[in-house]
Amino acid sequence: MKRVRVFISGKVQGVYFRAYTREEAKKLGIKGWVRNLPDGRVEAVFEGKDDAVEKMIKWCHKGSPFSRVEDVEVIEEPYLGEFEDFSIRY
Repeated sequence: MKRVRVFISGKVQGVYFRAYTREEAKKLGIKGWVRNLPDGRVEAVFEGKDDAVEKMIKWCHKGSPFSRVEDVEVIEEPYLGEFEDFSIRY
């Protein structure tokens, strides 16, 4: 099992990035959350099976249909198994 925190920059706010992230995470069985940051980036925490988390990171490089991802920063963290589902944080 794996946990990562990701920071996605580019045109990622106002383009349904969080909703598409939640949809993709649920498809892959990922738990965690996603939120907008005041500086225009999106932050997310993903927990799940190693291969599912890697697929989720790969998806973040592409993003939602109307987004334009410029950078994805990935920070590995200790797996905690603290989430019941995947949510959008406000």
